[in-house]
Amino acid sequence: MEFYKYQGAGNDFLIGDNRDGGLNLSPEDVRRLCDRRYGVGADGLMLLENCPGKDFRMVYFNSDGSGGMMCGNGGRCIAAYAADMASSGAPSVRERPVHLDFEAPDGPHEAYVLADGTVRLRMKNVDGIRVIDGNSYFLNTGTRHYVKFVPDAEACDVVGEGRIIRNLPEFAPEGTNVNFVSVPGGDGLSDVSRTIYVRTYEKGVEDETFACGTGIVASAIASYCHSYDGHKHADSVRYEVQAKKDSLAVDFIPQLSGNEANCRFTDVWLTGPAAYVARIIV
Repeated sequence: MEFYKYQGAGNDFLIGDNRDGGLNLSPEDVRRLCDRRYGVGADGLMLLENCPGKDFRMVYFNSDGSGGMMCGNGGRCIAAYAADMASSGAPSVRERPVHLDFEAPDGPHEAYVLADGTVRLRMKNVDGIRVIDGNSYFLNTGTRHYVKFVPDAEACDVVGEGRIIRNLPEFAPEGTNVNFVSVPGGDGLSDVSRTIYVRTYEKGVEDETFACGTGIVASAIASYCHSYDGHKHADSVRYEVQAKKDSLAVDFIPQLSGNEANCRFTDVWLTGPAAYVARIIV
C-alpha cells in the first residue's frame, strides 16, 4: 500500500489514493498504520475517493480506527494532496492557487491551496451552541467540541482533564473533543494582541494533538460568544489562533438572534499551513 504523509499545523495524517477502490482498510489496519511505535505514526488516516460532481470524497479515520467525522486540518491536508497529485502525479511544485470542491463526512466543502502553501478551507455553518457554564461551551463544527476558557492554557493538564470531560456521561456514547482556550491579557483581547491560544484533547487519538482544525474553529466561535472580540472586517470576524506550534486563522459571519443557542455562524473558513512530509510504502 502507498500512502503520503502530510501535516497541518503539526496535526499529521496518512493519505491514500483510493479512486480505484483497492484500499480496503479495517479499523485494525488503521490502528496499526497510525501507531507511532509499531507503525508509520499519524493522528489520522484519510482516503481520497471518487465523488460524482466533486473533485473527490474525503474518508476520514482517527488513529484508533473510528471514523465518520470531519477533520479540519485533515481537510486542508487532503486538499493539498489533491492539488499536488493534479499538478504532477506526485507531491512537487504546485500550480497555485488551486480551488477544489469535495465531499466530507459532514457534507460539502471547498478549499483553496494558496501560493505560499497555506490552505483555506470552508467549514460547515454552525448553530445550536450550548452554554455549559460561565466558562464552557458545547458545539458541533463537523465533530463535537467542548470549549473551556481558562486563565492559562499552557498550564492546563490537557490530557488528564481532557480525558475526564471527553468521557462524561452527558456526552456519551460518542464523547467529545475538549479544547482549553486562554487569551493574552486574561480579561479580553486588546488592540495589540487579538490572538487566542488553544490546546486540544482529541477523542479517537485519546491524547493532545499539536492542533485540531474543528477545535480551533469551535474555539474561535466560542470566543465570540464569550465576548472576546476578534478583528472585524465589514460583516465578518477573524480570530488569529495559536496552536501548540503553528498559527492559524478562523473567519466567519455571525448572525445573532437572542442567546447563543439561537445564533448562527456562516461563511466559516479555517486557514493555516499544510505540508507534504513523505511518501510511504507499507
